[in-house]
Amino acid sequence: MKTITLKTAKIHQVLEQLQTTFAGKLTTDAKEHILEIDNPIGKGIIKGISFKGGISYMEFDMEFTEDIAMVASSPDHTPICFAYCSQGHFMHSFGTNGEKHELENFQTGIITSKKSQDNLLYFEKDMRLKMILILVSPTSRSANGNHLSEELQKLFFKNDKAQNFAYVGSYNLKVAERVRQLNSIDETGIARRLMVEGLVHLILALEIQQHSDDLKKTDLQESSLTKNEMEVVRELSLFVNNYPEKQLSVTYLCKKGGLSPSKLQEGFKLMHGTTVTDYIRDVRVQLAENLIKTTDMNISEVVYSIGFISRSYFSKIFKAKYNCSPKEYKDKQRNFAISA
Repeated sequence: MKTITLKTAKIHQVLEQLQTTFAGKLTTDAKEHILEIDNPIGKGIIKGISFKGGISYMEFDMEFTEDIAMVASSPDHTPICFAYCSQGHFMHSFGTNGEKHELENFQTGIITSKKSQDNLLYFEKDMRLKMILILVSPTSRSANGNHLSEELQKLFFKNDKAQNFAYVGSYNLKVAERVRQLNSIDETGIARRLMVEGLVHLILALEIQQHSDDLKKTDLQESSLTKNEMEVVRELSLFVNNYPEKQLSVTYLCKKGGLSPSKLQEGFKLMHGTTVTDYIRDVRVQLAENLIKTTDMNISEVVYSIGFISRSYFSKIFKAKYNCSPKEYKDKQRNFAISA
C-alpha cells in the first residue's frame, strides 16, 4: 500500500502535494485547481476549489493501480468534512489503528476530528472511484459573516470543541443528481466557478438534511431499493436526458431497466422529487428552451424534435414553467439578437 501524507488543509497546496506524489499536469482556471493523472500510478482527475466562508470542495475521479492510504492531520481549526461517493467505495479511520468506516456508492458521510488527529482515507486499487469532499472550516464565534460555520459547529462540536466523529448516512440519490449536474457543467472561468459554488452549497444542504432525517428516522428515508436498483434508476435518468426525443414511458423504462413500476417511481421520487412522467416532461421542456434560444428551428420543429406530439400541450407547459409562450420567448430572443 502506498501512503501519502498531506501536510496542509489549503486546497491549492493539497493539489500541489498530490502532483508531487502522483506527477501529472496541474492547471488552474478561475481559482479551480485541476490535476490530470495518466501514468503507472493511476489515471483520472482530482479537482479542488475554495470559496468564501471557509468552504472548500474536492472531487476525485480516479482509478489507482495500487492501494492508497491518504493521511491528513487535523490543523488547529478542524474542518467538518462532508463526503459523498457516487461510484466505487472508500474507507476512513482515525489514525492507522482506528476503526475503519466504509462509504459505499450513493452514501453520504460526515467526519470531524479532534486537534492533531490523523485522518486516513483508503482507496482500493483497480477500482473506478468517484467521490466528493466538502470541507467547512470552523471559525471563532466573533468572526463576522460566517453563520453557516457557526451553525455547523453547534451541530457537530461539543462545547465548541471538535471530537472524533464519523457518520455514514443512508443512501441518497438526490446528491447523485447534483453531482451529475456538477460534472455536466461546460462553462469555464467565473461562470463555471459560480455554478460549482451554487451546487456545492446545495449538496451541503442535502447532506445536512440527510443527517437530520437519519437521526429522526423519518419514513422519508426508508427505501426498498437495493444499491443495484438505485444505480439502474440513475442510468435511466441519464438515458432520459440523452434521448428525450424518444417516446419514453414508464412501461418502456421499466422494461429497459428491469424494474417494476413501483420501484421505478420510488427511485425517481428519491432522486428527483417527482414522478417519472413529470421528469421526462421537465427534461424535454428545458431542452426545448435551449433549442428556441440557440437554433433557427421554428416552434413546430422544436416540439417534434423533443418527442412532443401536440404543440398546444407543449405551449401550455412551457408557459407554466417560463411564464411566457414559446413564440413570445423566441420573439424576445430574436429582438435581442437584432439589438445586439
